[in-house]
Amino acid sequence: MTRYAVYAVPGAHDADADAARRLRDAAEAWLARADVRDLTSDARRYGFHATLKAPMRLADGRTEAELRAAADAFAAEHGPLSIRAPRVTAIDAFRALVPAPGQQSALADLAAESVQAFDEFRAPLSPEDVRRRRPERLTPRQRDLFERWGYPYVLDEFRFHLTLTDAVPVERSAGVDAALDEHFAPVTGVDVPLTAIAICVEPAPGAAFELLSVHPFALRTPQETT
Repeated sequence: MTRYAVYAVPGAHDADADAARRLRDAAEAWLARADVRDLTSDARRYGFHATLKAPMRLADGRTEAELRAAADAFAAEHGPLSIRAPRVTAIDAFRALVPAPGQQSALADLAAESVQAFDEFRAPLSPEDVRRRRPERLTPRQRDLFERWGYPYVLDEFRFHLTLTDAVPVERSAGVDAALDEHFAPVTGVDVPLTAIAICVEPAPGAAFELLSVHPFALRTPQETT
């Protein structure tokens, strides 16, 4: 069954600055590399993005057109953000690009608003959804969030990140980290504008997510990521 997600995808908006387009190009080139292909299977399938509203099936009676209209309305109430000096970081066993320390607040606010604004479109979790998330491994707080919002890493458990790998085995960490540092050196450490939200779609279970639509922020005043 088709699933939809609301993502932040730097470089997806035609009007994005060079820094955003270069970062996206570098990330897509990384995900296409043959030497790390076995460590980027899930990252490739989900595509280069930061999650704002996690993948969901549409609730009964809701349509793709309504979701896109809601995304237009949501974007019209927001202005551009800055992902400050993103750098490659280890998050548990996987690697991602994250903003410079202390630069999460406005991005976290955007994610929290997205979680709540688009929840009316989310179908209830199926038993398979619950099993796949393995709730026995979640903290009590994460389990509460999972049951309420369909995803455990939201609100106070959220951390903005742009995923670059699946879990990296300890014995390969040094080599992968060195490759990441070399690959992303030309594009990291530079502020990257985020000027839109995107809807991505998984057309069938296990299929790669595709960029469905981009919804530019309408407000002109940039918001600080303090």
